[in-house]
Amino acid sequence: MSMGAGLPDSPRLTRPTPAPAPGIVHLGPGAFFRAFNAVYTDEAIAAAGGDWGIIAVSLRSPTARDQLAPQGGAYTSVTLSETGMEPQVIGAIREVLVAPEDPGAVLAAMSDPAIRIVSLTITEKGYCHAPSSGALLPDHPDIQHDLAAPDAPRSAIGFIVSALARRRAAGHAPFTVLSCDNLPGNGALARGVISDFARRRDPDLANWIAETVRFPATMVDRITPATTPERVAALAEITGYHDPACVFHEDFRQWVIEDDFTAGRPRWDLAGAQFVANVDAHETMKLRCLNGTHSALAYLGYLAGHDTISAAVADPVMARFVRHLWEAEILPTVPRPEGEDLPAYCASLMARYRDPSIRHLTWQIAMDGSQKLPQRLLGTIRDRRAVGQTPEGLCLAVAAWMRYVGGRDETGAEIDVRDPLAEALRAASEGATSPEETVDALLGFEAIFGTDLPADAGFRSALTLQYERLLSLGASGAVAVLLGQ
Repeated sequence: MSMGAGLPDSPRLTRPTPAPAPGIVHLGPGAFFRAFNAVYTDEAIAAAGGDWGIIAVSLRSPTARDQLAPQGGAYTSVTLSETGMEPQVIGAIREVLVAPEDPGAVLAAMSDPAIRIVSLTITEKGYCHAPSSGALLPDHPDIQHDLAAPDAPRSAIGFIVSALARRRAAGHAPFTVLSCDNLPGNGALARGVISDFARRRDPDLANWIAETVRFPATMVDRITPATTPERVAALAEITGYHDPACVFHEDFRQWVIEDDFTAGRPRWDLAGAQFVANVDAHETMKLRCLNGTHSALAYLGYLAGHDTISAAVADPVMARFVRHLWEAEILPTVPRPEGEDLPAYCASLMARYRDPSIRHLTWQIAMDGSQKLPQRLLGTIRDRRAVGQTPEGLCLAVAAWMRYVGGRDETGAEIDVRDPLAEALRAASEGATSPEETVDALLGFEAIFGTDLPADAGFRSALTLQYERLLSLGASGAVAVLLGQ
């Protein structure tokens, strides 16, 4: 094997400069964090200095630690475009801890007064909440465990509350909790579940958190496809080193942050972040316009045989469907954020979707749909129903999710459904004997749909019609009928 072939026997990437002293603990060091938060932080430190190095904490798997530790925490962030790859070595990560191996070490790091921010990219399911309401699930196994074993927590919520309790007991100031997940009102959501958990543990601690801890909201945006062995090898061809921790992403990025921090922050603005008084409008724009159509394309595209978003929108029918969603169903519910042109924003999204170099898998976006649907699709549906409108295209997208979680595609092939509720959803689907029963069974998941949508006869009827069309016409045929083709 030659090193020039970009194989794992190439020399490993090594850290080019000393790691900065830590000021941030980040929970969830997956690909998005490495393609986004850590890049902004690295560039902010380069521009303005400061002890803002990152201690990254994996709450489950040792993979990130095993990839990053031999490289001193450094890795390559790679911008993809039709002209090739643009690598950038990121050195903001000082250390990687694996929580299940040593929860005490994680709590010690978070309790250190030098840590001023604890940030999160733990995905929707990491908040142990009911997606339909945002409320903490007190019966969640990790929550039950963490209330009983506060010195060896499993969940992000348990770690944050235990670390804040230690800081309070030691007389140290709290850290800021910075949620960077794709959730509406992510700061308020984090505050709610953390406060509820703390109240169940110690009401005085909960009061201290309410009085002293800041939970700024954020909007994050950068498409980050899964890293593949082929791309790792291609990067090694370019750079001459092997980097199993590398991440790949589009050139576009946007980070809008509510400027509400307890003890300072990096100069992320010098790396292009936008600090604002209120994130809500930007957040709604992104969740509904980008994430909503991404999910619609994920389920309908997958069922129609498209493996990537770029392949899906290369299908003229699917591209026209997305434009219909934006123009007729989504944009009427989106308040215009300051400085944004909503039609131009949607046009830029379509250009991003069309980029074949990104290869964002429909299967990847389809993961954890039970957690994503409420904020990406169902909120928009509720708003349209509130003014007497029935958003048929969004109903078709939800129906496509219902067919997808049934576990069989249009050819009868097995679908590898990755979702916290996968088994229960499939059982409910398989237990039904008609389209109406299937829709009713899946609408019965209150954590997803709440109680209002299942009781809405107009929504239920539209959803059932679209599900029947999927069964009889397939995804492409159902979209064509909806568009009047």
